[in-house]
Amino acid sequence: MAKRFSLKTNIASSRFDDRTGFFRTISVIFAFKARELKTIDMSLTFDNKVALVTGAGRGIGRAIADSLGKAGVTVICVSYSESSCGAAAQAIVDAGGKAVAKAVDVSDVTSVAKASEELLDEYENVDILVNNAGITKDSLLFRMTEEDWTSVIDTNLNSCFYWVKGLARPMTRKRWGRIINISSVSGIMGNAGQTNYAAAKAGMIGFTKSLAKELAGRNITVNCVAPGFIKTDMTAKMAEAALDKVLPMIPLKRMGESSDIANMVAYLASEEANYITGQVFTVDGGMAM
Repeated sequence: MAKRFSLKTNIASSRFDDRTGFFRTISVIFAFKARELKTIDMSLTFDNKVALVTGAGRGIGRAIADSLGKAGVTVICVSYSESSCGAAAQAIVDAGGKAVAKAVDVSDVTSVAKASEELLDEYENVDILVNNAGITKDSLLFRMTEEDWTSVIDTNLNSCFYWVKGLARPMTRKRWGRIINISSVSGIMGNAGQTNYAAAKAGMIGFTKSLAKELAGRNITVNCVAPGFIKTDMTAKMAEAALDKVLPMIPLKRMGESSDIANMVAYLASEEANYITGQVFTVDGGMAM
């Protein structure tokens, strides 16, 4: 685990000329003994943990569920569609992991409360909660319907409140928990045609920071990951002309992969991230910096 290396410093000369006010010569040579460098163990620690991932049926949520499953976490795959969350859970099982599927309408408080109660009866505690479920109903504000607004807020933001209310209390008793909310750079930068989506994602950031302060005393960390443009089913629907406008805005000049988000989430969910809370991590190729 430990990285060891030898650092040898040789200061050849350092002489200050009082008349000119300049250093004549400063030479510092750093010599690393390469043979003493050891491989850093970057494996993450999960000790018999149970995770619930919403929106696990496809895209980023599916990648997160897969990543946690490969790490030995028991994953509860949640999505609106029974077939999609079922396929996600089966893929984890087929790969040698542990997973179950749970079809839930995350925008409905009664459905989430019922599902939470059932899951706690079975598992006693859900250690890791990843609020990833999200939808878009893009439109300029004057064309946006009330249903467009409400459904996006309910699915993307209110669902976080519902799941935390349903699952976080046992975390406080266990004095261990990880809550990770998947926001978006749209919640940081804003985006024309996405007042509903950007409002929901910005709300998740405020929710994350406030909840982190409430739960820190119980050793529960709460963090937020804000993806940029990631290759998913949602972005696949974008017109080529729209993509041509987006790519120049990304310093790395490419879209990200779902695995980029999953890797960040896996770290934040691990034991190794125990001193990180209340933070927003943009994974966006530099777009929002």
